[in-house]
Amino acid sequence: MAAALLGKKIGMTRVYDEQGVLTPVTVIEAGPCTIMQVKTTESEGYNALQIGFGEVKRNRRKKPQVGHAKNAKTTPKAYVREVRLADAPSQAVGEELTVSVFEAIKYVDVIGTSKGKGYAGVMKRHGFKGQPASHGVERKHRSPGSICETSGALGRGLKKGKRMAGHMGHVRRTSRNRKVVGIDTENNLILVKGPVVGPANGYVMVSQAKTKS
Repeated sequence: MAAALLGKKIGMTRVYDEQGVLTPVTVIEAGPCTIMQVKTTESEGYNALQIGFGEVKRNRRKKPQVGHAKNAKTTPKAYVREVRLADAPSQAVGEELTVSVFEAIKYVDVIGTSKGKGYAGVMKRHGFKGQPASHGVERKHRSPGSICETSGALGRGLKKGKRMAGHMGHVRRTSRNRKVVGIDTENNLILVKGPVVGPANGYVMVSQAKTKS
């Protein structure tokens, strides 16, 4: 099966190797994950495993979700995702996957949600330099300026994809090809080199890197 687990980003720290070289790492609590559902080409048209991570109160989930967890002989999970497989899975519903699946993996991809920045202007969101800070510019220093043509035969309105102020952050992003520095099977921790998208205590999905091995 494809090596993939759900987890939670704990934060960043640093470790030293045998030569004394310092390496910044991100600590991720990966698993244990419970298999909630097994999908095959015969039943669903494709092969996949639905896995869940983290405990949550029953009253914070709807009845269909509680019943779905009950069928897997487990409790409702806080974070549930699906992992596509090339071949039919050999695992059964209710089994647990631990961080040991990454013991032979050198590089991983980490999918998470970036930090939300709220509503941001063009200078913060896109790096615009702003209007000149000179005479004639009154209370317009951080404005985007003209956004479209409004007169003449060429006036066709606002172009699609125009960079403007708006919601910044809180989008799905993937940190690719992060080197696995270490694995702690007792505490279900995996250390990956460098930063990982998302805030501390944010949910992430860790999987074997697709473009590097």
